[in-house]
Amino acid sequence: MASDISPKAEISPKAKIGDNCKIFPFVYIEDDVEIGDNCIIFPFVSILDGSRIGKNNKIHQGSVIAALPQDFNFRGAKSYVEIGDNNVIRENVVINRGTYRDGVTKIGSSNFLLEGTHISHDTKVGDHCVFGYGVKIAGDCEVGNGVIFSSSAIQNANTRIGRCALVQAGCTFSRDIPPFIVAGGKPLAYGGPNTTIMNEAGIDPKVQKHIANAYRLLFHGKTSVFDVINQIKDQVPDGPEIRDIITFLENTKRGIMCK
Repeated sequence: MASDISPKAEISPKAKIGDNCKIFPFVYIEDDVEIGDNCIIFPFVSILDGSRIGKNNKIHQGSVIAALPQDFNFRGAKSYVEIGDNNVIRENVVINRGTYRDGVTKIGSSNFLLEGTHISHDTKVGDHCVFGYGVKIAGDCEVGNGVIFSSSAIQNANTRIGRCALVQAGCTFSRDIPPFIVAGGKPLAYGGPNTTIMNEAGIDPKVQKHIANAYRLLFHGKTSVFDVINQIKDQVPDGPEIRDIITFLENTKRGIMCK
C-alpha cells in the first residue's frame, strides 16, 4: 500500500520511504534516509542524513533523528542512527548520530522514549526500554534490555546499565549500574533487586533470591569488585542471570556504582 505523504512535507526524492507510512505536514527528511513500512511521522519532525528507521515506529512532533553529534571530536564524518521496530518516540526527542566515520547510535525495538529524551552519539540501547520525561543519555553509553529510567535521570558518558534495571527520578550516575537492580537517591544508592520487572520478565522467584544474594555480597560487603566476583562464583548457584551479573562486573571500565 502506498504511503500517505502530505504535500506540505519537505522530503528529499533520494530518501527511501517504506509502504503504508503516514507523513504529516511540515516533516523534513534529508537525502540519506531510510524509513521502513507502517511508520507514522508527525508534524515538525526532522529526520536527517544517516537515519535508518525500521518498521511500525511512531515519531512525534518536534523530534530530531540523526542530529549532528554534540562532540568536539566530530569533524563531519558520515555516520548513522539505527532504530529498530515498534518504537514510540514522543515529542522533542533528540537522537544524535555517531561521531566518527561509520559510527552508529543504535536504538533497539519496542522502546518508549517520552518527551524531551536525548540519546547522544554512539550510544547503544537495547529493546523494551522506557525513558521518562527529560532523560539525558550521554555519548558512548550502553543501555541493556528492559531498562527503565524515571523522569530527569542523567546517564553520564561511557557508562553502562544492565538489563532490567531501574533508575529513579532525578538521579545522575557516572559509574555502571548492574542488571536487575533499583538505583536511586542523591548520592546514588542501591535500592534492592528490581523484583517488579523481574516478575514481569518471568524470572523464577528462586533465581531472584540468588540475584539478591549476589548483590548483598556486592553492595554490603567490604571487599573489592574483583573479590566479590569470586565470592559470587563460589557462593551463589550458577544460572544465566548470575552469569549476566558476573560478566557485567568483569567488563566494567568506569567502575560499579557505590563501590
